[in-house]
Amino acid sequence: MIQESPFRETLRYLKKNKSAMVGLGVIIFFVIMAIFAKFIAPYNPIDQNLKNSLQPGFWSGIKTNLLGTDEFGRDLLSRIIYGARVSLTVGLIAVLIGVLLGASGGIIAGFLGGKIDNLIMRIVDIMFSLPSILLAIVIVAIMGRGLSKAMIAIGITYSPQIARIVRSEAILVNRTEYIEAAKAIGDSSSRIMWVHVLPNVMSTIIVYGTLSIGSAILDAAALGFLGLGAQPPTAEWGAMLAGSIHSITGGFWWVETFPGIAIVLAVLGFNLLGDGLRDAIDPRLRGKF
Repeated sequence: MIQESPFRETLRYLKKNKSAMVGLGVIIFFVIMAIFAKFIAPYNPIDQNLKNSLQPGFWSGIKTNLLGTDEFGRDLLSRIIYGARVSLTVGLIAVLIGVLLGASGGIIAGFLGGKIDNLIMRIVDIMFSLPSILLAIVIVAIMGRGLSKAMIAIGITYSPQIARIVRSEAILVNRTEYIEAAKAIGDSSSRIMWVHVLPNVMSTIIVYGTLSIGSAILDAAALGFLGLGAQPPTAEWGAMLAGSIHSITGGFWWVETFPGIAIVLAVLGFNLLGDGLRDAIDPRLRGKF
């Protein structure tokens, strides 16, 4: 009997997890929306028409703007569709930055130990002393406003969490017999870390990275809401919520409701998929689905 590869085995268990499949479906929906935004969006997301300001959508019988318009007369559906492109990009790049920084630090700390481990972990402890969103605000305040700065800031705030998790896995891997064998035959520390240790902690990195994308989208929306992330007229979900503050009390509920729903669905999708990946990769959790 041919033994099933770990990837196929994980994929088979993942398919059995209904909530993970729902999360994957939501993610695919937003990815398709982001890729084909130019063809799906009915209007240009930054075109303004003040005569059409704060118009309701399909529920009032108006078919020209299905989800209504914002305070500048811009089509809300088009801005949400283009906002998917911005928000997903921010989440992916921010997590990638966090993984590169955190995983590298965690592997080095867990494998080398000693003073280097203590130094890296003390830096991690200092970063943990501040809430992640507050740390991101401080970094953006130092670097300046903008979408690229927000991605870097969010990535930096996620790196200590990834570093601590990867370090614990690297310590366990470092105690295995094949690592001792690699040391015995004279492999360099750098080769052992990136050729032997990294592949064995990759599953943990993938799971935590997937779970972190949803949180990164939420943090990017928070920075955009505070005016520190995407700047007008960029269609970004958090910035759209910030622009709708003055419309809330006027009864124009759709201006903040639909961008908020988009954020909730995107975060929920990544969280469901991340939980499913964790359950599929960990043999101890496979029996529950």
